[in-house]
Amino acid sequence: MTSLDLSTHSLHYRIDGDADGKPWLTFCNSLGTDLHMWDEQAEALSSDFRILRYDLRGHGRSTSPRSPYALSDLGRDAIALFDSLGIAQTHFCGLSIGGLTGQWLGVHASERFNKIIVAATAAKIGTAESWATRIDAVRQKGIDSLTASTTERWFSPAFHVAEPNRVNRILESFAATSVDGYVGCCTALADADLRSEIGQIDKPLLAISGADDPVCPPADLRAIAAAVKHGGHVSLPGRHIINIESAKAFNDAIKAFFYQ
Repeated sequence: MTSLDLSTHSLHYRIDGDADGKPWLTFCNSLGTDLHMWDEQAEALSSDFRILRYDLRGHGRSTSPRSPYALSDLGRDAIALFDSLGIAQTHFCGLSIGGLTGQWLGVHASERFNKIIVAATAAKIGTAESWATRIDAVRQKGIDSLTASTTERWFSPAFHVAEPNRVNRILESFAATSVDGYVGCCTALADADLRSEIGQIDKPLLAISGADDPVCPPADLRAIAAAVKHGGHVSLPGRHIINIESAKAFNDAIKAFFYQ
């Protein structure tokens, strides 16, 4: 693991897989998590891809520049990382705000990508009012005040009971997220609306939904798949953090899409 120093902050990243001509695959995390949310994908896919994972600004071990952030800031962070590592083209997979970042990249930097996966996301997530409420709660009461509601949104009760250790690991990363980083990304989400732009995405795109996701329900992912030029959609059992709740099916969907 290492970091890329930018003018206002540093991005922490990790590379898995051998440098033997395998295609690059980049993973971008969701709000309130870190690059370890992709551990099961990295383990399953590093024999087929050279995998790049990084912590969004203000998350994990990446530092927090002064907020507010814009979605374009998050997209340009990814491009700066690719440039630093000499990555001309990569596949991309992002979840929630990571998926929104993937949509921005597909619109504004299409030439840097082969295929794109966006999971548990939407072209517009929530409303400005709902994000303002979230920001106020975090500033007044701290990140921990959101743990119970976040657990309910992210994982089904059955999964929480069956896999408490996996749930608790990701909740630990949520609790460790900096307030500045969380609030900064919330401001990016409050302003982001790509509904009129994603029709410009010309690379093959797969939208993956959690069948019971209360944050970004399957209709949001179907809308993305229908709007882009070459889109498809698959729904898997689970809620918002679908790459963990349905990890094997998620990994199988990635392989099928990238090798079809």
